[in-house]
Amino acid sequence: MEKILIIGASGQIGSELTMALRKIHGNENVFATDLKQVSVEIIESGPFQILDVMDDKRLIHFVIRHKITQIYHLAAVLSGNAEKLPLQAWHINMQSLLNILDLAKEVDELKKVFWPSSIAVFGPTTPRIDTPQLTVMEPNTVYGISKLAGERWIEYYYQKYGVDARSIRYPGLISYKTEAGGGTTDYAVEIFYDAIRKGKYECFLSENTKLPMMFMDDAVQATIKLMESPVDRLSIHSAYNVGGISFDPKELNEEIVKRLPDFKISYKSDFRQPIADSWPTIIDDSLAQKDWGLETKFDISKLTDTMLDGIRKKFEK
Repeated sequence: MEKILIIGASGQIGSELTMALRKIHGNENVFATDLKQVSVEIIESGPFQILDVMDDKRLIHFVIRHKITQIYHLAAVLSGNAEKLPLQAWHINMQSLLNILDLAKEVDELKKVFWPSSIAVFGPTTPRIDTPQLTVMEPNTVYGISKLAGERWIEYYYQKYGVDARSIRYPGLISYKTEAGGGTTDYAVEIFYDAIRKGKYECFLSENTKLPMMFMDDAVQATIKLMESPVDRLSIHSAYNVGGISFDPKELNEEIVKRLPDFKISYKSDFRQPIADSWPTIIDDSLAQKDWGLETKFDISKLTDTMLDGIRKKFEK
């Protein structure tokens, strides 16, 4: 029986991944933790505890006491916020990962670790269309630099110590269940909330800024599928490319207007524009499809319907 620890359970990925894993492994076997309170759904459905991943002594005590076999380490300072506090973001993102990897090296019961990477590992010199799994990687943001360094660390721990740590280079993630949290692709969440609340939205990226995106249901299923795959099927021990669907703010606006004809969008690029300009537009994820069967179900139309319906129901409660 798996005993799973989620670090960062209140975040965009963590809130939904926690519930998905509880359905598979049983509520009592998935321990949600964070530095702040999580949703009522997570608290009422299974164990939750305040836990700081930077406190390595408390962390190892928790893992040993609860006989944890898998850790999903999802806590991080995201791209937009990291640029405001670069050294602090670097310290939190890197030291927290190293705490987890060292723990996996020392604790025999802890068999698997998941840690999210990002398309932020790529940079302005990376091929932007059909970005390969193995390519030039020269990130120019603190978040991207920390994710690239993290990829190298998890592969090092696999090669040196046999630590089974797995990762996905997530594209922009879209969900109606949690609001945006300081990322460069967060316009694709904010736009839906403002469409319902205000009928208008000022976008912080230009209208033709095409980026890879993924609806959260697809991201959660991809994560679980990767973690359930036998290790001997995996050819990558750093992080897998995952592409999702690619669109720009103009295309997303057109989809919303089909459903909300009075919706208006304006554009005022901020400091996140050069970050987005350095990232790929379309990702080649054929290796993830081949190695562990990656598949996605949401296109831009289905995503738009689901987001608008989900936010309306959320506001009605």
